[in-house]
Amino acid sequence: MSERHRPEGGGISRFAMECAAAAATGAVGAAVTVGGLQSGIGWNEAGPEPGTFPFAVGLIIVAGSLGTLVQALLSRDGTVFLDGVRLRRVAAFFGPMAAFVALSIPLGLYVASALYLAGVMVLQGGYRLRSAVPVGLGVAILLWLVFETWFQVPLLKGPVEAWLGLA
Repeated sequence: MSERHRPEGGGISRFAMECAAAAATGAVGAAVTVGGLQSGIGWNEAGPEPGTFPFAVGLIIVAGSLGTLVQALLSRDGTVFLDGVRLRRVAAFFGPMAAFVALSIPLGLYVASALYLAGVMVLQGGYRLRSAVPVGLGVAILLWLVFETWFQVPLLKGPVEAWLGLA
């Protein structure tokens, strides 16, 4: 990145992020387009072939990505998009969520939900454990009732549910 486009004080510029986003969405669009081609596009005696719609959607995604890239190149916006302060804010949001996803596999969704909610309440909300733990457990129990009992949609369970005879 040239000095002209480097944000003052360090960090990642808006220009760099727009180019990266355009490249990422363009790659997804290209993958969808190739998948559509592999499934077949066009018409046969029964109507459109299975890859016609994904192919068209992929082309639209690629076109949108190219539009984003052109806009970024024309504006060359070098303002700060992400610096140390903003990165810490993103990590404070993303970190607990990533932990929730990682814990969902070995512990199940209900226990991971209780831990996530209680943890976020304590670490980010400043609540005390004596308030956060009952809320986390209450929400997990409510989720159990809604999904397992009322909607009869079984979700991922872990060892705690098995120990309680609920798995």
